[in-house]
Amino acid sequence: MKAIAFVDYENIWTGLLERGYDLTPEQLVQFLQMYSTRNDIDLLAIYLYANFDREEFWRTQTTFEKTNVFTRHVFGKNNYSSTGLRRNAADLELMLEAQEILLTRASTFDMYLLLTGDGDFLSLLRKVRAWGKEVKVIGVAGSVHHALQPYCEGDDLLQWVLHEKHETQYHPEQDLEQGIKILGTLQTRFPYVASTKARAALSELLGRSISQVKEFIHYTLKETILMEREHSDSNLKIGKTKIYLLNLENALVLETLGSMREEVSQRQKLILKL
Repeated sequence: MKAIAFVDYENIWTGLLERGYDLTPEQLVQFLQMYSTRNDIDLLAIYLYANFDREEFWRTQTTFEKTNVFTRHVFGKNNYSSTGLRRNAADLELMLEAQEILLTRASTFDMYLLLTGDGDFLSLLRKVRAWGKEVKVIGVAGSVHHALQPYCEGDDLLQWVLHEKHETQYHPEQDLEQGIKILGTLQTRFPYVASTKARAALSELLGRSISQVKEFIHYTLKETILMEREHSDSNLKIGKTKIYLLNLENALVLETLGSMREEVSQRQKLILKL
C-alpha cells in the first residue's frame, strides 16, 4: 500500500512536551519508518508543517530536509505587523496541499497518514475518504480530538517515545570533558557565547541532537559547571540575549580547561564588567 504522510509538527511536538518529552526530528522520522515497515506501507513522501522561526525548532528544518522530509515553513506573524498573528496557518497550508495532491495525483497513492490531534482536520479526512482513499491518524494519547478517534487505531506516539527514550537514555556525564573544552574554546574566540551559539556548537561537535544538548545544558547548570546570564548588546533588536559562562570556581572546569583557563578567565572578566 502506498501512502503519503502529513505532519502537523507543532501539534504533535506540543502534545508530547506537555507530558515532559521533547520530540526530535530523528525520532519522528524513525517512528514513521518503523510504522511503515510494520504495516507494509510504501511511504512515498513526508510533508511537515511548522513555524520554524520558533526557538524550540531552531535547526530542525535542516535536519528534516537531510532525511528527505519536505518541510513547509509557516510563519506565525504577519510580515508587516508585529501583532498580527496568522492563526491556524499551518493547518490551512497542510489542508490545501493535501487537497491539491488528492486532486492532481490521486492515482499515485492509496492512503493518507495524518500526524495530529487537531479536530479541525475532520473535514479533510472526510473529503479524502470520499475519494476512496484510506486515512490513518496518529497522535499523542490524551491530545487527540474526539472527532478523530475513529481514524486512530491504537498507534500512539507517546508510548513509542516512552519506549524509545528508555532504550536510548542519554547520560550527559559522558560528554562533560569534551563539552567544557568546546565551551571554553568558544569563550576565547567570541566576545560572548550566546545560548543559541553554544547549543549549535555542542550539537555539531559532540554529535548530539538538540534535545540531548538541552539535557546537557540543564545538567551542567544544575551541577554549577555552567552559569547562565543575561547580556546587554545594543546590536540586537531586543537589546539583550542569554549567554553561558563556565564556572571557574568549579574544580572540574579548572582541571578540564588546563592551559586555557587563564584566557577564559580574562575573557569572562571583560564580559562581567559590561
